[in-house]
Amino acid sequence: MDFALSPDLVALAAEARAVGSAGADRRDIREDGWLMGHDPGFALELAERRWLGMTWPTEAGGGGRPAMERFVVFEALIGEGAPLAACYFADRQIGPTLLQFGTPAQQERWLPGILAGTDVWSIGMSEPDAGSDVASLRTRAVRKADGSGTWVVDGAKIWTSGAAHADWCYLIVRTDPTAKPHAGLSELVVDLRSPGIEIRPIIDATGDGHFCEVRFDGVEVPAANLVGEENGSFRQVMRQMEHERGGIDRLVSNHRLYRDVLPFADRGDPRVRQQIAAIETGHRLGRLLVIQEVLGQAPKQFSAAAKTACTEHEQHVASFCAAVLGARGQAGDPTDDLARRVARNVAYAPAYTIMGGTTQILRTIIADRVLGLPRA
Repeated sequence: MDFALSPDLVALAAEARAVGSAGADRRDIREDGWLMGHDPGFALELAERRWLGMTWPTEAGGGGRPAMERFVVFEALIGEGAPLAACYFADRQIGPTLLQFGTPAQQERWLPGILAGTDVWSIGMSEPDAGSDVASLRTRAVRKADGSGTWVVDGAKIWTSGAAHADWCYLIVRTDPTAKPHAGLSELVVDLRSPGIEIRPIIDATGDGHFCEVRFDGVEVPAANLVGEENGSFRQVMRQMEHERGGIDRLVSNHRLYRDVLPFADRGDPRVRQQIAAIETGHRLGRLLVIQEVLGQAPKQFSAAAKTACTEHEQHVASFCAAVLGARGQAGDPTDDLARRVARNVAYAPAYTIMGGTTQILRTIIADRVLGLPRA
């Protein structure tokens, strides 16, 4: 089999690497740019290049381009550490979700801002007592008694990436408390400037605050902001998670760090060569898993396997980089850019296999829904 990219894709990837590197140069830290690299100006640049909504239908304003073109663009951008946080969530999953489940009026209202790179979105899914278990969500939405159909939302979300900068929150809420846990959930688009919303950044071990806690106290949401079927969110959110879990962002968040540390590795040591071989192999296998998702060739819910393999690979990269730099990396000298990046990535790496669904949850999904293994 020929795994080589066509010449036009090679050229597109080279262009994206140059754009991504220039954008990353404006950042203090190159790693995890799709999560914490909030740069509205860079989002506008991507929009001008028509690199947002690349695969969306042209009738919806998208580019109508092949999926592999988007893949090579974002593999290059994320691999360089480009600051994508102002537009990536919307491009990756909000737009596709609205295209699949939204009404024509909702698509007309929200897609243009995503394509223009001007609207920032967040996703309100995890909760303080729910974590990766979507079925146990308790944030509730009830209809107002005045007959307007307006929803009133009360509750809290946590680990809501980018909420402090976002204009909109794609919110999963419980609308039927009497239904079974997997039923009774609905999806609302919430204007984060609405009264009754409090957003609290959560400062992590690296000093970053892209994770947020968002509290809703009597927040009114128009009836027109219900996306898809009332009480039918679980099926919709599972489809959305396919977009979230199976992408290249789960593989190359710290790939540039690996490339920058590699020249310092002692390749004369056979144990180091084995580690390098394992990382190179893991990267190639993870990339093939992602390409299967991109081309629609993977089994249903196989994105759980892709994310598990790819995020565990990212943790191996962080450990390898720390081992190569040794005491230099542990010190995290603020004047030593590479050491500072390594120290920061070691502190952040545990999050890779937690956010977007913990590895433990995903392995259960693989066993139950992909492999069909019997329950104990």
